[in-house]
Amino acid sequence: MAKTGVICKIGPSVLNTDLAELHNESQRLLDSGADYLHLDVMDGHFVPNITFGHPVVKCLRKKISDAFFETHMMVTKPEQWIEPMADAGVDQYTFHVEPCSDVLFVCRKVREAGMKVGLALKPGTGVEAVQQYIDQADMILVMTVEPGFGGQKFMKDMMGKVQWLRQNYPDLDIEVDGGVGLTTIQDCAEAGANMIVSGTAVVGAEDPGKVIATMRDIVEGSIQKCQLER
Repeated sequence: MAKTGVICKIGPSVLNTDLAELHNESQRLLDSGADYLHLDVMDGHFVPNITFGHPVVKCLRKKISDAFFETHMMVTKPEQWIEPMADAGVDQYTFHVEPCSDVLFVCRKVREAGMKVGLALKPGTGVEAVQQYIDQADMILVMTVEPGFGGQKFMKDMMGKVQWLRQNYPDLDIEVDGGVGLTTIQDCAEAGANMIVSGTAVVGAEDPGKVIATMRDIVEGSIQKCQLER
């Protein structure tokens, strides 16, 4: 892994919580040491499932004023939801490049709306699909499962994308999402991921704080090792 100045951030996926208790569950994750909340938005078109949209996010923001919200937009028309999500108080708008006909336009609109830009890749999409847009993005999300369903097995072969991104963009925030937990975090950390989305492994743990702390230690260890190699 190439030298890097990035820091570790752990963002549990709230989709795995009891959504009837979304505020309390989200606060519990933040109190357990989460750096941000990862909010999975699905439209039933880009992926077959439907989750929640900007009205729910806006309600959550009213309850939690100071946390960093990242929305992972698994939607066919990412440009359609930029303003509603900005109005809902979202900090980072991460959208998939696959259904997007004009990635640069969406990046610009997201930034104009006051949000950070994240670009997401499905497992079957190569890093060349985002290479020309990286200078317009704050973060690249490498999916390590097929988007749309929880509880899938971690795809270790996706780590090649993470390694390439880290080697070529040492200061880029690189996020992994899907099947990430205590048994797979080492692979993610060694490949160069610094932003970690974890669902079941954190939410379903008896002690979420311990899981978050353990994953953080492993990621920070890899980051420090790279800094020593400078």
